[in-house]
Amino acid sequence: MTIKCPKCKASIRNTNQSAKAIRKFGSFYRTSDRKKVQRFYCKLCKLHFSVATLSRCYRQKKRHINHKVVRQLVSGTSLRECARLMKINRKTVVRKFLFMADRAKIKLEVLNRQKSLITDLQFDELETFEHTKCKPLSVTVAVERHSRWIVGYEIAQMPAKGLLSQVSMKKYGPREDKRASARKKLFERIQKNIAKGALIKSDMNPHYIADVSKFFPESIHLRYKGRQAREIGQGELKVGGFDPLFSINHTFAMIRYRVSRLIRKTWNTTKKMERLDYHLALMVLHHNLSLK
Repeated sequence: MTIKCPKCKASIRNTNQSAKAIRKFGSFYRTSDRKKVQRFYCKLCKLHFSVATLSRCYRQKKRHINHKVVRQLVSGTSLRECARLMKINRKTVVRKFLFMADRAKIKLEVLNRQKSLITDLQFDELETFEHTKCKPLSVTVAVERHSRWIVGYEIAQMPAKGLLSQVSMKKYGPREDKRASARKKLFERIQKNIAKGALIKSDMNPHYIADVSKFFPESIHLRYKGRQAREIGQGELKVGGFDPLFSINHTFAMIRYRVSRLIRKTWNTTKKMERLDYHLALMVLHHNLSLK
């Protein structure tokens, strides 16, 4: 970390020792994580500050539980259950959840920039809902086949299907289908991570053809017919034999297992689409870092 004055932006890295603007000014003991924190004094603006002032966790009283909360949330634990297990307030868990999710989104962008170009990609849509099954959501996920590295994801609302369509229309009115725009947004974001002539695999959804040819014109798009799901693997893994879309289906099964609000047949649901986005950011970062 580069030590800079938060007020006048003077730096401690100065070759001229006689004109050094920032000098050390003792230290203090931080009881929350039992660490000794260095303090500084700026000669130019007469400001006292410390390493903690420059940290993103500034003024957090329980910064030592940040990663512990994340570990619980990517292990199939709900927010309320995490609060019970760690014996902290539920509001504290929510604050830690939002704070670490923002950091996870930034970290994911950095990791994708550092990763080499992908030559074999699989993508598909995972369906869930917010608050009620009458308000379904679609999560488009793109995965590298060999390593199962999650390149990106995008969430969109979609209209209810089947017998619930009439109930949804009566209770909540018409629901716009935003899956196409979300898919285009995802492809536009990951376009720079896909090599020219890459092999892209998906199911037989007819809407995928135009989007793949638009954003990846030199790629080879292979489409496979959907297969019957097995009971284990949250219904994402397919029954017996070779599955050409195993990487994406296995990744979906892992996401449903690790993200509590995506587990099927549960009372734990997503109340806000934005919170699902944050939860997926934590899960995707944890998943990708475990592959390195």
